[in-house]
Amino acid sequence: MTDTASPGIPPSTQVTLPDGRVELAPGTAPPTGPYANADLLPVPVAGRTWTTYNFSALWVGMAHNTASWTLASGLIAVGMDWKQAVFTIAAANLIVLVPMLLTGHAGPRYGIPFPVFARASFGVRGANLPAVVRALVACGWFGIQTWIGGEAIYLLAGKLIGDGWTDASRVGGYAWTMWLSFAVFWAIQVAIIHRGMDTIRRFENWAAPFVLVGAFVMLWWMSVEAGGFGPLFDQPSKLGWGADFWKLFAPSLMGMIGFWSTLSLNIPDFTRYGRSQRAQTWGQALGLPTTMTLFAFLSVLVTSGSQAVYGEPVWDPVQLAAKTDNVAGLLYALVTVLVATLSVNIAANLVSPAFDFSNVAPRRVSFRTGALITAVLAVVICPWKLYADPQGYIFTWLGLVGGLLGTVAGILVADYWVVRRCRLALADLYRAGGRYWYAGGWNWRAVTAFAVGGVLAVGGADFHPLVDGRPVPALRPLADYGWAVGLGTSAALYLLLTLPGLRGRAAGQEVRVERKVQEARETG
Repeated sequence: MTDTASPGIPPSTQVTLPDGRVELAPGTAPPTGPYANADLLPVPVAGRTWTTYNFSALWVGMAHNTASWTLASGLIAVGMDWKQAVFTIAAANLIVLVPMLLTGHAGPRYGIPFPVFARASFGVRGANLPAVVRALVACGWFGIQTWIGGEAIYLLAGKLIGDGWTDASRVGGYAWTMWLSFAVFWAIQVAIIHRGMDTIRRFENWAAPFVLVGAFVMLWWMSVEAGGFGPLFDQPSKLGWGADFWKLFAPSLMGMIGFWSTLSLNIPDFTRYGRSQRAQTWGQALGLPTTMTLFAFLSVLVTSGSQAVYGEPVWDPVQLAAKTDNVAGLLYALVTVLVATLSVNIAANLVSPAFDFSNVAPRRVSFRTGALITAVLAVVICPWKLYADPQGYIFTWLGLVGGLLGTVAGILVADYWVVRRCRLALADLYRAGGRYWYAGGWNWRAVTAFAVGGVLAVGGADFHPLVDGRPVPALRPLADYGWAVGLGTSAALYLLLTLPGLRGRAAGQEVRVERKVQEARETG
């Protein structure tokens, strides 16, 4: 088995700049072979140009979307008031920011995407395990967002065409026109994929502010319907601040963390373009918690207003927008939903799984092919079941996602920060037989930590509405803390399995060095 830690002396194939960034040495041929392609190779230092503003803008574009809206409004629907909902979301985003900054560090330092970063801990081949898990999660998100976009088209067309559209015959529990709308929105996204990343980047530049203005317009409209802002703030909590709230707080917090747990892993896909560590650190710290908290605040106020106006909270913004009789207002609201959904779906749910699927077979699967695989799997996962109700959306889907991905994050953070102390050998990340090859390309320590942490994190969870029952009923007490359990367990177990071997190898190396020094003295 090869050594699991990088030597103290950097390999000659890479150079470290004064600011700590590392790249392949000038004149060194880029890695080739079955584990490399143009999309997975390290970004040269000259190509790492993103600033603090770029990272902040990225988060503005990703946070201002319909799924973020339903994340906050869903807490109102399950009994919280606006203060409790905003507090829960703000706390979750401050917590998830920590692993996001820790895993994001490898991006600007080495210029590598997440699947390549994972090779250091899981092995060159073993990295496909966390990459595929994360990719499947992204497929689920892509499907959910596509369903939201299709719903917006369905309701918009219904207002313009009439009841013949909305009351069409039902197939699989939904009108066939809803399925058609879903397919249309899916096709729009696939068409944008084929146009390439430049089109996507230009779209993101103006989508985020457009969506934020739309959120404020919905807030103004709901305050008019409710007779002022007072009713939006006055809706009481069904839980109070006693035991009932805190019982719901833990699974809600884990669900909110689970919302961005995918990005806490694949953030190197974006930070690899960072100009410096300072740029990615400040950009994310300024962009994520503030943006999500503001958008959550708008969401819960509007949802509280819908409770005052309609007698029950309407947590889905598409359904809420459809209640207006003003055609111009409806058009604006639903176009906003479409723009927001398109913006986040391509940026957050397409780029990363495209890299992941490319990592599985670099020679056969390009970035574009990986994106198309994502779009197809997003339909197979049946996203309409995941999005059917706030209970299933928050506590089942987000809870399971958070538990599994928290397990991967624990291993990555433990390996990179504790075991390797942020030292990686770039060339070995792309070749067989190097220090990250382990046994046949797999590091059994990481796989074991992932399996144990994953079972403890999600084994006791309620999988409804996906399936009935809990896989391991005895683990039910841990289910409400899935993300924390997965991250903590996997990190601790990985270090337990790895560090004793490292200490032994380090001691042996020190003995060999002392012997060489002694021999040199004797011959000198």
